[in-house]
Amino acid sequence: MSGCNDENKVCLERYANLNLNELIKEVPSDNTLNEMSEILKAISDPLRLKIIYLLKNGELCGCHIDSALNKPQSTISHHLTILKKSKLVQWRKKGTWTHFSLANPELIEEIENITKIKEE
Repeated sequence: MSGCNDENKVCLERYANLNLNELIKEVPSDNTLNEMSEILKAISDPLRLKIIYLLKNGELCGCHIDSALNKPQSTISHHLTILKKSKLVQWRKKGTWTHFSLANPELIEEIENITKIKEE
């Protein structure tokens, strides 16, 4: 084990029954970890979090998101694309307008649960 040697009896005794092969079986696959990472990256930006919170109560037209956040359309579009690619936001076209909504209404609750970790 890295960091453990014969001089460190405490380490050896503590991990004597450790089965690394069993532990690694509990780690999600690389594909799953990559997907998780993309989701976490997508929610790591304050502007994207604002968009998620705006969509908390239901669908909004992209133009309303632009207006509410007082940012250029291109900036909002960029952030919405990231949220769409991570499958956190869904969209539908109606004429020339695109309407956005949360793919999972429980998303905000899950984000808030993650942020509670630091409080514990």
